[in-house]
Amino acid sequence: MTIPDVQSERDFRNLPINQVGIKNLRYPITVRDRRDGFQHTVATINMYVDLPHETKGTHMSRFVEMLHALKPEVSLKKFAVILETMKRHLQAASAHLEMCFPYFIEKKAPISLAAGLMDYSCRIAGSSDASGKVDLLSEVVVPISSVCPCSRQISRFGAHNQRGEVRLALRFKRFIWLEDMIELVEASASSEVYSVLKRVDEKCITERGYQNPKFVEDIVRDIARRLVSDPNITWFSVSAENFESIHNHSAYAHITSG
Repeated sequence: MTIPDVQSERDFRNLPINQVGIKNLRYPITVRDRRDGFQHTVATINMYVDLPHETKGTHMSRFVEMLHALKPEVSLKKFAVILETMKRHLQAASAHLEMCFPYFIEKKAPISLAAGLMDYSCRIAGSSDASGKVDLLSEVVVPISSVCPCSRQISRFGAHNQRGEVRLALRFKRFIWLEDMIELVEASASSEVYSVLKRVDEKCITERGYQNPKFVEDIVRDIARRLVSDPNITWFSVSAENFESIHNHSAYAHITSG
């Protein structure tokens, strides 16, 4: 008995499709870890290829089959291999792959040195065009703390502070560690955020933040200034959002290198 392959049938509407594939697939992956070499985590994966105008559909099951065979690792070399494999197996001219995953780093409190795990939301996106050129982007979302410079200046007692979130996306010439991106963001805030703090640590980071007040504008400008002077960075996008403690709205700033 012959089972018809409907996806491979000819389509007569003469309309190519830019991206077709699977979305929101949860799958275990391996990520390069600066301290331990590798870290295992679970990603939400999107995989797409282009579809020529004469083909009715793509073979969706092949996307998952490829992931299972390749046992995906997040690195420049492996991303390029997966993209080229997608193009070859699905007879496509271009391919796009996106992985979003939690990444964990052990952080020690500044005074007590109490250790705890901090999780960061990360995204790696890559594409390969018809010429084989690979474009890769890394993104991290980093929680931070900020103290308002205006509040500190005008108030007789203290200053309002809040937790915020910085989103940093980079294109680069050579591999860059997720840890390096996270540390750049944390160094540009009023203070870092920790998972475990003792009283001596709370005193330390509260005073540190008070001595280093930052608007969202200050945070994105300080990060952008560092990136502009880094010859390894070819493009960046950085945004900061403060979840204001005295307003029912957020403060926001964004810079992109264009």
